[in-house]
Amino acid sequence: MGMMTKFKAYVSKQETSEFTDKAKSKLRFHLMGRKFTDGLIYKVFLYVLLISLSYIYLYPMLFMVANSFMTSSDIISASVRWIPSALNWENYRIVWQGVNYPRALWNAFVLAAMPAVAATVSSAFIGYGFAKYNFPFKRTLMVLLLVTFIIPPQITMWPTFRMFANYQLLGTVRAFIYPAILGQGLNGAIYILIFYSFFKMIPKVLEESAQLDGATPLQVFMKIAIPLAVPAIIIVFLFSFVWYYNETLLSGIYLADQWVIAAETPGAGYLPLPLRISQYINAVDNFPVGSPAYELSQAIRLAGNVLTILPLLILYFFTQRYFVESIDKTGITGE
Repeated sequence: MGMMTKFKAYVSKQETSEFTDKAKSKLRFHLMGRKFTDGLIYKVFLYVLLISLSYIYLYPMLFMVANSFMTSSDIISASVRWIPSALNWENYRIVWQGVNYPRALWNAFVLAAMPAVAATVSSAFIGYGFAKYNFPFKRTLMVLLLVTFIIPPQITMWPTFRMFANYQLLGTVRAFIYPAILGQGLNGAIYILIFYSFFKMIPKVLEESAQLDGATPLQVFMKIAIPLAVPAIIIVFLFSFVWYYNETLLSGIYLADQWVIAAETPGAGYLPLPLRISQYINAVDNFPVGSPAYELSQAIRLAGNVLTILPLLILYFFTQRYFVESIDKTGITGE
């Protein structure tokens, strides 16, 4: 009986040890996963990191939206931080009527869309030429192309201003359209490199088969390269549109005559929406920075900022699927 009792105790101990090992192994599997990247610890770390980064980017946006609805009493009150006592739409009404927002938004879209379309078309032609043809000084031209992106625009601003003045382009949207047509608009080198990398991955077999069927180089470009380059076209147009929409420095220098038109008639003239709203608010609330009156006018300023950003948010909401797909496809390397 004593031996049987010891045997049963031994078996029970082994079963307990085996159960403990299985429990530890299962717990380790859930925590670490097979390759650590599929474990609970990695996922928790990843979500904490993403939430932290999202908070850093969303905090200014949430602060701006919340404070844009505040009244003067809310701004003064120390008890009101995030949630206003009531939704004060008066701040938005002041900016909306002051700049004639519908007309100003349309003119800003036209100012951004025209050079964006021109930049997309010219960049497609130039990028295809660099990707598919060999010609003298090709590498030298590629280096010069990169130099145009590396050199800060502040260095070339004055010579460009003099050149535009000689060609009578100042004060008109042609100051943005003509450089875009020639592939030298805002960040034009980036667009060309995007098309260059995309066209490089198109198999040569497609072009050679089309040429055997009698297609000209232009037909190959229009009927084969362009349909395949839709992702690159989308991403280049969106990038270009957003950059022209937000450009205030060069617009303030090259479109000086449009400032006069906008000052005389609200909403008239071709100016970027951020520049127009900032001009209006500075003219209405011309208070010293740090003064109580300046602090009270911050709600109106933030409402103007919301109206500036809102069109781009709506645009991204409807095009985010194409935008993500375009980034994914333009990053693929091939033959």
